[in-house]
Amino acid sequence: MANEKIGWGIIGCGVIAPIHADAVQANEQAELVQVYDIVEERANKLAEDYDCSYVTNLEELLANDDIQAVSICTPSGMHSEYAIAAAQAGKHILCEKPLDITLEKIDAMIEAAEAYDVKLAGVFQYRTYPIPQKVREAVRNGKLGKLVLGDCYQKLFRSHEYYGSGEWRATWELDGGGALMNQGIHGIDLLLWIMGNVARVSAYCRRLVRNIEVEDTSVANLEFANGALGTLVTTTSVTPGENIRTEIHGDKGSIKLQGNDIVQWAIEGEEEVTGESTDEGTASDPTAVTAAGHTEHVRDLCEAIINDREPTIPGHEARKSVELIKAIYLSSRLGGNTVELPLSYEDDGPGIYPPQTWPEW
Repeated sequence: MANEKIGWGIIGCGVIAPIHADAVQANEQAELVQVYDIVEERANKLAEDYDCSYVTNLEELLANDDIQAVSICTPSGMHSEYAIAAAQAGKHILCEKPLDITLEKIDAMIEAAEAYDVKLAGVFQYRTYPIPQKVREAVRNGKLGKLVLGDCYQKLFRSHEYYGSGEWRATWELDGGGALMNQGIHGIDLLLWIMGNVARVSAYCRRLVRNIEVEDTSVANLEFANGALGTLVTTTSVTPGENIRTEIHGDKGSIKLQGNDIVQWAIEGEEEVTGESTDEGTASDPTAVTAAGHTEHVRDLCEAIINDREPTIPGHEARKSVELIKAIYLSSRLGGNTVELPLSYEDDGPGIYPPQTWPEW
């Protein structure tokens, strides 16, 4: 296989699918073979744009021997069913964030990938960029000393039109939540990747501006497993939207990121560190996402397949951000009471998280 390209399929031809198609085409190790969508117009359009074939029958794509890997680009609450079907067909999987919207469904995906000996990789493009990698390395090497605070502020803007652009958006059933599960999951994954796991959380989620059934604003207090504390603020309803801000403080130094730009690198005995920005500009415009991070995800999965190694972001890593989000939803439902992690499946079903009614303001 070392001299052959990895044949690639795309399952779901919505907004994010062209980014995956661009990423596949940018990799010499991969070749886009076929795309699938239940809506023929969408599938045909993507196939024409990227010079490949399309199908409206999933079984046909999964039976295609020219395809070794697939991207899952369907609505979030449908990721598991498609990923399990792909695993059963022997296809390796690159799945958009979140892996799915309940831990039970995510675990079923992980188990299917293991049972059918295929790779399962999650999409979190911030992890692929040099500057966040530099920050994580500094923190993990102890350059900040004892970690004290890890904060993430995601003050984003999404319009009424954005939420109206797809029936699945901003629903508990298929989106799994709002500002946290759809947009905020990127900053949450980045914070966990740098700081480590969270042990407990207390939080409030509210629908303050948008006429949607899920939250558009959330605040949470975090206690990390290493003893550090943190704050997580997430919204899609401020104007204008701002780039994600991540702040890491220890007793020997502090690092602050605005998007992917270092705005502070204050570490004892070190000069200021800078780097080329890879910010995608999606604070107010979700369509501004580029294929740079996804290109790295495709490259990584190709190499994982060729060299028979684990992907850089395997299923159990991509699961962590969803678990924290579910803990935040549960805490809010319990009036801000502290919730301990890990969660059990009894705390995982989507039905327990939406409030019966949102508070009126």
